[in-house]
Amino acid sequence: MVAPVPALEDLPDPSGKRVLVRTDFNVPMSEGRIDDDRRIRAAIPTLTWLMEAGAEVTACSHLGRPKGQADPRYSMEPVRRRLDELVPGVTLLENLRFDPGEEANDPAFVDRLVEGQDLFVNDAFGAAHRAHASIVGPPARLPSAAGRLLAREVEVMGGLLESPVRPFLAILGGAKVSDKLGVIRSLMEKVDAVVVGGGMCFTFLVALGHEVGDSLVEPDQVEACRELLDAGRRLVLPTDIVAESPTGEIRQFGRSLPEGWKGLDIGPGTAAEFIDEISSSRTILWNGPMGRFEDDRFAAGTRAVAEAMAESRGYTVVGGGDSGAALEHLGLADRIDFVSTGGGACLELLEFGDLPGLVALRQGRS
Repeated sequence: MVAPVPALEDLPDPSGKRVLVRTDFNVPMSEGRIDDDRRIRAAIPTLTWLMEAGAEVTACSHLGRPKGQADPRYSMEPVRRRLDELVPGVTLLENLRFDPGEEANDPAFVDRLVEGQDLFVNDAFGAAHRAHASIVGPPARLPSAAGRLLAREVEVMGGLLESPVRPFLAILGGAKVSDKLGVIRSLMEKVDAVVVGGGMCFTFLVALGHEVGDSLVEPDQVEACRELLDAGRRLVLPTDIVAESPTGEIRQFGRSLPEGWKGLDIGPGTAAEFIDEISSSRTILWNGPMGRFEDDRFAAGTRAVAEAMAESRGYTVVGGGDSGAALEHLGLADRIDFVSTGGGACLELLEFGDLPGLVALRQGRS
């Protein structure tokens, strides 16, 4: 169970108050231009509610990985211009990660951040799994609450853990199985089946005894994958693979690949099997692409899953990150019941049932 967090309505009257809002404006950028403003738009309900209540609102966020020093490549100025178009009147601070105190959770940095502020709102679900200064520091100093976005993320993920409509299917992809072993173990206790695609599937296939050529494998995780396969739970792996040779030739194979070939997508047979799993489920969680979807030659598997999710009559949840980006690219995001704004935070909440940012809000309220 995910314990509730204080809501905006639990704050003291914000009229005439100065409110610091931790947002997640870590948007994809190219040459100083925003490629996707979805995370900025996601903050509008919280910012608007506070301003309509008479608050003076200051937003703050990180952007990229500037490593604790000012870097013009990660300036918030493009975000500031877009935010002013969407919600005029909100002040946006410079990139929090320009100061090493942010990632170090330095109390002195927290003091500077909250100076002159009356209230704090955390609406940055995508960063709530980080014990950084702007996430866990302000709730200990100011009356605090979750913003609309953060509260909705907690509500949806909590619902998946506590009362999903069954059959409940989890679809997991992405590159490294080591990144998701914990969440696989956790979900296998809660779902009716786990479907595995992406680069992470090859370590499982090795655990089954298959040769996978030059595909991504984590040798130190083979035994852990074998234990999961032997656990008696339903774990569905690809039955065919689309692979590329060292010379650039593309072919379809079964579960075993010749030496030198690298698996980069699930095959059409597997895609059909995964679609059947989706269509027969009533709650579906998807996190991670099925292949190298940025390359059109290896995007078919991810596209098939995305389209099946969009067509599903069940309750569909996509766990942010690359899966969310794929949905946006395919124009299918508005056909999914809920698209999380935080890939890593979504997985950690599902695995552990809590996040540092949520704990801080609850403790700050007491």
